[in-house]
Amino acid sequence: MREPVAEIPVWMQQKERGNRFWLRIMTTLSCLLGRRCARLVLYGIAVYFLLFGGRARTASRDYLARCLGRPPRWRERYRHVLSFASTIHDRVYLLRDRFDDFRIDLSGAEALHLHYDSGQGLLLFGAHLGSFEVLRAMARNRPGLQMSMAMYPENARQINEALQAINPQVRQDIIALGTMDAMLTVHRRLEEGALVGVLADRASGPDQYLSRPLLGAPARFPSGPFRMAAMLKHPVYFMAGIYLGGNRYRVHFELLEDFSATSRQGREQAMAALLDKYVVALERHCRAHPFNWFNFYDFWDES
Repeated sequence: MREPVAEIPVWMQQKERGNRFWLRIMTTLSCLLGRRCARLVLYGIAVYFLLFGGRARTASRDYLARCLGRPPRWRERYRHVLSFASTIHDRVYLLRDRFDDFRIDLSGAEALHLHYDSGQGLLLFGAHLGSFEVLRAMARNRPGLQMSMAMYPENARQINEALQAINPQVRQDIIALGTMDAMLTVHRRLEEGALVGVLADRASGPDQYLSRPLLGAPARFPSGPFRMAAMLKHPVYFMAGIYLGGNRYRVHFELLEDFSATSRQGREQAMAALLDKYVVALERHCRAHPFNWFNFYDFWDES
């Protein structure tokens, strides 16, 4: 079911929290004290947002109720916020390529590597679930791996500016969605054999939404990423960097659809099938790892 074009998505109307000065202080402390000591500050931050988080706190509670099938307990609501704070904090170390500080498992990477080694570009469809930065761990033993990220560049601007100062040598290949040449740039990178990641659960601007059941209620998903995938005719994988607590992550990949042989006539049907598979994979990971969902707004009502 299609819904009207949304001019400004709700997540973009929700103002960022935090202060650039304190973000830089936290970054400096993390580098000086090390991850274990600096993590002590996160517990206080999580309590603060649990008490004064406003809409984000309400959205967290409502999401957990859907996912768990009952009202969440206070410790579960606290764990949800702490998981989010932990993945943000871990960016400090992941962007410095300090992967040895973490235990990172790969799941489903063998099939992805076979596709990649054949010279075929791949689309990686993720969500605001877990950590995207941890996906860079896949390149530890593959220094020639090419990876781009198609994203809305102004999202969480203060956090991203602070994190860019962590390691000036990190060159994140960002493709700015919402621009006229974004599709051409994605196409070029795929033809070059790169991996292109897209967080497909949010729109970066006006988009046509499609309704699908998620966690027992209809949710709206932007059709743009899925139409793009059908048009560009490359394999599409679901990706998730799941935070397991402490210093543990699991990077998961699974093939959703291979559009290599899709005809123009079957494009619409293939796009809808891809969206269905994406939502099924997303719900499965939400239920298995409920504290990794980081859409802190009412995902089920963007009216």
